[in-house]
This record gives sequence, C-alpha cells and structure tokens, in this order.
Amino acid sequence: MTPTLKLLLIEDDASMQAALQRALNRRGMEVVSCTDGRQALDQWTAAQPDVVVLDLSLPGLDGLLVLEQARRQGLATPVLILTARGTVGDRIVGLNSGADDYLPKPFDLDELEARLRALGRRRAASSAESGSSSQLVGTLRYEKESGAIYHRDQVLELTPRELALLQTLIVKPGHAVSKERLFELVFPGEVDVQYEAVEVVVYRLRKKLAHTGVTLVTLRGLGYLLKVNA
Repeated sequence: MTPTLKLLLIEDDASMQAALQRALNRRGMEVVSCTDGRQALDQWTAAQPDVVVLDLSLPGLDGLLVLEQARRQGLATPVLILTARGTVGDRIVGLNSGADDYLPKPFDLDELEARLRALGRRRAASSAESGSSSQLVGTLRYEKESGAIYHRDQVLELTPRELALLQTLIVKPGHAVSKERLFELVFPGEVDVQYEAVEVVVYRLRKKLAHTGVTLVTLRGLGYLLKVNA
C-alpha cells in the first residue's frame, strides 16, 4: 500500500486554501494548512511534511523569506512554489532561494498532483536509502531526520538540488551511483532537462566540498561516489 503523502500548504487566500485542501484530500493526500508567513516555520517543523506547497505573497513574512530561513535552519523538505508571480524572473528567484519546483497560478490540478507526488517519491527514496538517524563520512555528518548535512558543527549551505545529490551519495560512501539514478532524484519529473544537468550540480557541489576532506569522484561509465581523503 502506498503511504499517504503528507503536505503542508502555506497559502493565505482562504478560498484557495480550502479548495486545494479539499481537492488534495480527495486525491488521498493528508494536508495541513498555514496562512501566515511568521507561523510557517513553526508549523513546518511541527507537521514534518513530505512536501511543502508555498505561496509567495504571505502576510507577516514573504514566502521567499520563509523558504530562505527554512533552508538555513536545515529544513530540507521538498518545496513547490505555487503563486501568481509567474514570470521567468520570479521562477529563477524562487528556485535560487531553495525551491524544488514552481507552478504558476492558474494551474491544472492533475499537473499539481503529479509534481507533488514526484517530489514525495524523491524524499521517500532518500529516506529508504537511509539507515540510522545520522551518518558520518569523514568530517561530514548527515542528520537523516532533518535532512541537513553538517561539516563538523556547521550546516553546509547547499541548494536543494545539491542537497538531494549529496544525500544520495552520503548514504553509500565509496559506492558509485549512476548519473541516471541521480537525475531521477535531483530533477524529479522534469522531462525538459537533459542528463548533463547532473554534471552542473556535481561541479558546484564538488567546489563546496573542497575544504571538507571528502571528495566527490567521477567514475567514467559508472557514475559518482564520495571518498574520504587519505
């Protein structure tokens, strides 16, 4: 039996929130709602959702600030931005702030469901490959419950795609993960993205790991792995 997808819906429009909650509940999802940006982080921590649906125009605290603060606190839950701000520039800003996906209003409910389930599968796959509550690889520590990765006692500042890639590799240090598998986890449901996009994420992540004593190694024809420097 497929586990119920747990969503946190952060949306200040009462009619939109009610309609979405009813529709997603009918599609077998468990939805918790929040209307205020200042309360969103507390609700996020308390609800422990599989996916967050985030509006940008929120009272109290703008949605982008909510997202940025969540990432700084190590909240790694996949986030889909759902907003009337639909320009390419707004989408880029949202993704750079830590979102995993972006769907402008008005939207098709079937597409929203498909995107949410793709994000949920990525999170589930990452969790399934986990063992104990934390894992050490050299000076890196992966806290599986929160999803955060630390270098010594400092949270590594990673984009959601970099984090998804590193989470996948860190649970199997020394073992190669194929580019195709990484693509599925880092770019879920994105049919217009080429496999080579994984190489861009690898390049950026490798630079951020340069001072940690852990190296991201490319194995031609096999994929990528993490190795602790001698």
